[in-house]
Amino acid sequence: MIEIDNYKIKTLLFDISKKFILPKYKNLSNNDIMFKNKNDLVTVVDINVEEELNKKLLNIIPNSYFIGEEKFSKTPEIINQYNEKNYCWTVDPIDGTKNYINGKEKFVIMISLTYFKNILQTWIYNPLTEDLVSSRMNYGSYFNDKKLIITNTKNINDSIGSISSKYWDNDKYEKIIKLKNSFKKISSYGCIGLEYVDIARNIRDFLVLSKLYPWDHLPGILIVREAGGFDSYFTERSYNHCSDEQNLIVTGNYQLGKKILNKLME
Repeated sequence: MIEIDNYKIKTLLFDISKKFILPKYKNLSNNDIMFKNKNDLVTVVDINVEEELNKKLLNIIPNSYFIGEEKFSKTPEIINQYNEKNYCWTVDPIDGTKNYINGKEKFVIMISLTYFKNILQTWIYNPLTEDLVSSRMNYGSYFNDKKLIITNTKNINDSIGSISSKYWDNDKYEKIIKLKNSFKKISSYGCIGLEYVDIARNIRDFLVLSKLYPWDHLPGILIVREAGGFDSYFTERSYNHCSDEQNLIVTGNYQLGKKILNKLME
C-alpha cells in the first residue's frame, strides 16, 4: 500500500490555507456565502479549497478517485467509487463552515485516503494554529509529532461529549432524549473534526451521531481508533465508510462505548 508523507500533506494544506482560507477569514462578503440546499451553507472558499485539493491530491496518486463534500452535493453518485478497488481521496474543505462564516475559531480541513473498505491514512489540519493531526492504519495517530494515546477511563456520568440533535428515527429519538441525562456535559463545537481530535487527546469522551457522511467521519474515526478509542454502530458493528448505517457511537474507551450501547438497548 502507498504511504503518503505527512510533511507533504501539511505543506499542501499550509499553502492552500494561506491562499484561500486565511485571506477570507472574518472578511467574507454576502456574495461569498450561499445555500447549497435549504439547510446547509457553503462559501466560495469551500469550493475553491476543494477544487485545489482535487487537482493536487490526484497528482500525488495518479488515477486515484476523489470525493469531496461540495462535489457530492452536485453529483451524489460519486459515492459509489468507494466500492471500487482503488485509492480514493475524501475531502471536507472546511469542516465547521458556519464557524468560519461567523469568524469563530473552530474549523479545519479534513482529508482521508482509503482503498476499498480500508481507511489507510487521514489528516485534520487547523489553518489558524497550523497543527496537523494525522493517522495511519496500524501505525498510530499523531498531533504534529506527538503520538496520541487515549488514557482516560471515565465513567458515563463523568463524560463530556456531543449528541446529534436531529435526523433520528422515531424509534430512537426517545432513547436519545433519555440518554442525554446520563452524561456530565453535552456540548458541540460545530466542527466534528475537532471533536474527534479532542477524544484522541483525552479532552472529550464521546460522540453519539446520526446521518453519517464519510468526509465528516473518516478522518476522526481512524485518529481515534489508532489512539486506542472505540467506535460502533448501534448494531455493534465497527464503522465502515461503505456501509449504509446512519447511527454511530465513538468513545475514548471500550467500556464507555458499551455502556452507551447498553443504555440505548434498554
